[in-house]
Amino acid sequence: MEEAKLTDPFIKGWLDYLAFALSGLDAAGTLGAAVAFTMGDLYRPGASLDYPVGGSGAVIDALVRGIERHGGTVRLSTHVERINVDESGRAVGVTLRSGEVLPASAVVSNADAWATVKLLPETARPVPRPRQGGALNSGMAKTDSFMHLHIGFRAAEGELQAMKACGMGLGIHYSVVLDDFEDICKDNNMVIISIPTLLDPGLAPEGHHVLHAYYAADEPYTPWAGLDRRSEEYAALKLERAKPLWAAVEKLIPDIKERLVVEMVGTPLTHERFLRRTEGTYGPPLFAPGGGGETIPYAGTPVPGLLHCRFVENKADVAGQSGSTG
Repeated sequence: MEEAKLTDPFIKGWLDYLAFALSGLDAAGTLGAAVAFTMGDLYRPGASLDYPVGGSGAVIDALVRGIERHGGTVRLSTHVERINVDESGRAVGVTLRSGEVLPASAVVSNADAWATVKLLPETARPVPRPRQGGALNSGMAKTDSFMHLHIGFRAAEGELQAMKACGMGLGIHYSVVLDDFEDICKDNNMVIISIPTLLDPGLAPEGHHVLHAYYAADEPYTPWAGLDRRSEEYAALKLERAKPLWAAVEKLIPDIKERLVVEMVGTPLTHERFLRRTEGTYGPPLFAPGGGGETIPYAGTPVPGLLHCRFVENKADVAGQSGSTG
């Protein structure tokens, strides 16, 4: 942008927005190739944003079928307590919280770098490298977390029919900027909203929709640290921090609360608990200026036999945001 001497404030804001939608960082901190690729997709004639039939669960089911077809087994609610390493320093399996030991020729982790390192014996942990990139680097900075709003609501008469007939009325995907378009990284400024039932009504009971709204990479962990998820304090904080999400949704559907049937709010503690995200982090800011992002951490790690497949919404995984349903 600087080389092109771009000065138009809207275009600069639009490119910052696209960068933020991909990486949670503005244009100055996002890999240019990712934005160029997205621009090509976004403006291709006839381009559209859609969802898998059956929702994200259908993608998971397909992955499970593939694993089982090749002789694999999928276990749910099976907490890994530690990664086992032999005398030579090679990862040789895992020990579960139940005490069961699962031997393996290779171990693959998609917990974040900080959590994965803690699963290793201290003698096998890679040395932290502050302000550098690289695989399993627990010295990298952590970006902030997410807030999510998942709701189910009664459909208005003709909503789905209008969408199918001419694309008018309620749409499937929105980005709502609540405050300043020129400061897209401002806390809780941009909210992404998806309503996939406009394409696949089977994702909700007849006559209803599901909606997902979230802001990513700008929800701090500090207010949530140490809270009991069952406490009144936690419930009150969820309501308070979800207000921008509701404000964005109400811009699109002013009477949404009158049509509300189900409401669920996800927080940094939700990400920490269910996704093993340290402090609910979105990931490392690998491409931030001066952040040492000259290398991308691929699956290989300094520990033989241990592969690290990062969570798809890390900052570096810039292709993982479009149409995400959390």
